[in-house]
Amino acid sequence: MAPHDQQLKPQPVEKFTCSSITASIWKNEGEKGAFYNVTITRSYKTADGCKRSDSFSLNDLEAVTVVLGHAKVWITERAGN
Repeated sequence: MAPHDQQLKPQPVEKFTCSSITASIWKNEGEKGAFYNVTITRSYKTADGCKRSDSFSLNDLEAVTVVLGHAKVWITERAGN
């Protein structure tokens, strides 16, 4: 299949990263207008390459807090709440 025939994967509208933790913000459209969701992932390397996980150790939690704080501010500024 040629690249121009492939459908583009949805991309987050914003990302915040701290250490190996990333918060991705996704914009969705609903009956009442736009709304946002956040996913949190942890990146790590293996012999097979880079992987992602959605589980976190105690050592990851500070970085999770940081990226979630940034995501909250970003969404709040756009939602007007």
